[in-house]
Amino acid sequence: MNILPMEKQALIVNALAEGNSIRAIERITQVHRDTIMRLGIRIGEGCTKLMSDTMVNLPCHKVQVDELWGFIGKKQKNVSPEDFNKNQNLGDVWTYVSIDADTKIVPNFFVGKRSLANTQMFMDDLAGRMKNRIQLTSDSLSAYVSAVESAFGSNVDYGQLVKTYSSIQALPGKYSPPRLTSCKKMALNGSPIVKHISTSYVESQNLTVRMHCRRLTRLTNAFSKKIENFRAAIGLHFGYYNFCLVHNSLRTTPAMAMGITNKVWSVNDLLERIK
Repeated sequence: MNILPMEKQALIVNALAEGNSIRAIERITQVHRDTIMRLGIRIGEGCTKLMSDTMVNLPCHKVQVDELWGFIGKKQKNVSPEDFNKNQNLGDVWTYVSIDADTKIVPNFFVGKRSLANTQMFMDDLAGRMKNRIQLTSDSLSAYVSAVESAFGSNVDYGQLVKTYSSIQALPGKYSPPRLTSCKKMALNGSPIVKHISTSYVESQNLTVRMHCRRLTRLTNAFSKKIENFRAAIGLHFGYYNFCLVHNSLRTTPAMAMGITNKVWSVNDLLERIK
């Protein structure tokens, strides 16, 4: 069996993490796209495990959460009952993501349908990674209310940022985000500091994900056909983001800012850790 040299693996992983498509990497590296896909899946799954092992007992204070939309195979409006019976993962898929407002580290993420059960699993996982009481902010997704209460109990200061958008629709075939008309901050649990009820950092993180993960680029044809590949791509991104990507405002990586590591990891360092 042919095994890619470590230098070639690092080049491919770096290109994937920086938002290049698989076919573009194939042309650049002269490595077959199937090999690139298998490597990306293996490293993505390894990054997910690395985060699970290292993102523990975190001394966060202000955490923001949000959900990032994507799709598997085809958009939800095009999924027929026959399609759904064959593959229940087709259509909309959501990436729940958390971010620490101070160090910009991503403690956890969860990929799946946007449901009460999945929201609960995401919140249970987040609560288990925190060392101390936190102030938590989410959007107005109703599932968060019961999920936060179940996961944290009374040991959280929780608020929601409720945004209202205009109902004006874009022209057919055109993409345009709706216009924000109002914001309301609501304290739901504990005593959250009102000025810190914000989702600005996690929404900025969502943009970072879309710019670095080709499967989530807006209006792309590089979407995932299988949810396993999608999860691996998201895991690869967050592993690279936490340990290798120097944050512009921090001048260091989020993992260094949190004290998990004492240096900026190269992609080779990342590969060595998840062998």
